[in-house]
Amino acid sequence: MKKLFTKVVVALACISNVLIAQQDPQFTQFMHSKLIYNPGYAGTSNAICANLLYRQQWVNFDGAPQTGLLSFDMPILPQLGIGVNLMSDKIGAIESFFGRAAVAYNMNLGQGRLGLGIDVGMLQMKISNTWIAPEPGKDDASIPGYQATGSNNTNPNLSKVTYDLGFGAFYQIPNTMYIGLSSTHLPAQTIKGGGDVNFNMARHYYFVAGYTFKINPRNTITPNVKVKSDAATTQLDVNLTYEYDQFFWLGVSYRMEDAIAPMLGVRLLKDKALKIGYSYDYTMSQIKGYTSGTHEIMIGYCMNKKTTKPTVYGNVRFLD
Repeated sequence: MKKLFTKVVVALACISNVLIAQQDPQFTQFMHSKLIYNPGYAGTSNAICANLLYRQQWVNFDGAPQTGLLSFDMPILPQLGIGVNLMSDKIGAIESFFGRAAVAYNMNLGQGRLGLGIDVGMLQMKISNTWIAPEPGKDDASIPGYQATGSNNTNPNLSKVTYDLGFGAFYQIPNTMYIGLSSTHLPAQTIKGGGDVNFNMARHYYFVAGYTFKINPRNTITPNVKVKSDAATTQLDVNLTYEYDQFFWLGVSYRMEDAIAPMLGVRLLKDKALKIGYSYDYTMSQIKGYTSGTHEIMIGYCMNKKTTKPTVYGNVRFLD
């Protein structure tokens, strides 16, 4: 059963005139990397922040998704923030790379900060020559990288690059709450891969929110929610996280009809600027008997940007 996932992906891609609908990768620890979903977040935490995420999905499945993310943002002017997202995603023989630069206009609003941003960049779609033919011995000239059984002729690999564009609005009150609305892949273009294989880049819509309840000066509970939709399917993540003294946290997430995910993390260094988190997705869908779950690791570092306004200067926050 280890090769089941890869074979299913390939079987779907072997249909003539196929359009492969590309979904954005999934992250369980979404509350720690908001820039990947919303360019309006750039600069709103008034800190110089970098985050790394690595996700190994559906362990024991050959060709299962593997995703890596590097995210960085900072304010450069009192009302201007910038950010960069670099993300690699691989599923079977299909690889995608996203590179986007974000810029956001930040303004004070009430007790918090509102960011309105756009991101512009590129995305690359590739199909390598690692296809596993669902029906050995049957040739299909529409498959990039496919080599027929007993033949030395291999179809050329697919590698296409196109532009990308996104927009978002993000509002947060430090240590209290955040809310964001955004959309990625606004052009929603079709990447023509040659032959009969094309990628349909679906426009995605995101809603994220969280609110921190202070039990006492050292103990907090934060519910977080994320809704992702491509207008065809909608995915809901709900999370509850307990944090002690801005030192360590424990939480659990539920992804609708997919998984339940416990998580934990810790803040290190004198100013608690370094945070390390881990989550484990226990699969609840029909494939739970063929995988030992999903592992995700997060590493983040934030350095406060000096300012003359003490109301927006503080320690590294969970909601950054």
